[in-house]
Amino acid sequence: MERRVAERVRGALGPLGFEAHAFKVGWYNAVLQPAFHLPYPDDTLAFVVLSTPSMFDKALKPFVNKEWLEIIRDPVDQCVSHHLSRMKEKFPDQSIDIMYDYEILPSRKPKFLAQTAAHVAGAAYYYQRKDVKLDPWGKKKIYGVCIHPKYGGWFAIRGLLLFPDIQVPFLEQSAPVDCVNTEEKRIELLEQFNFHWRDGRYRDIIEVKERYSEEQKTYFATPPAERFRLLGLTQEAQRSTLH
Repeated sequence: MERRVAERVRGALGPLGFEAHAFKVGWYNAVLQPAFHLPYPDDTLAFVVLSTPSMFDKALKPFVNKEWLEIIRDPVDQCVSHHLSRMKEKFPDQSIDIMYDYEILPSRKPKFLAQTAAHVAGAAYYYQRKDVKLDPWGKKKIYGVCIHPKYGGWFAIRGLLLFPDIQVPFLEQSAPVDCVNTEEKRIELLEQFNFHWRDGRYRDIIEVKERYSEEQKTYFATPPAERFRLLGLTQEAQRSTLH
């Protein structure tokens, strides 16, 4: 059952520049404090959805060109929401719950911890302070970061698809690829991500197969309010959608 579901999910999202990786909710909940648990049985089937570098041209640009009058918030968030919501049409006989990376609970906690989900699903390795044996940072706060074995840091975790009615007790877990596997490189990665993240060097901590285009880099480096112009949307068009 889960194989057919996975094939249909990947068949729909893959051509748009997304990856979908299956996991059981129990794998996720097992590594987190109860406050962050997903409220589903352990064997519930879920997918973490990533956007790869090709999503910009395969999904975002066509979406903007077709739906520009309807864009009233961040174009990428709205594009992702559009395509993940359409998964419900692909599974008319199944219940699907969707969580997005930008959603937060009333408690101000995120709906889900994106990097943890990517790690337990085998999509990308979540490098954290605990992965460094000789910690050089003392009392400094050090945040972890996921690295994809093909795209390095040139990807984003966009959401979860949860299938509450599909239980997969025999789904086998695949470990993420440990592609930053030396102490020196892990320290370099966490240093770059925490203290020099704006220059994006951490994204190339490994040799990548594909990275963001120059156009895409410029887009994400631009303040959100100015991104409409880069996509060919005027501020007037943006405002007209608010009325």
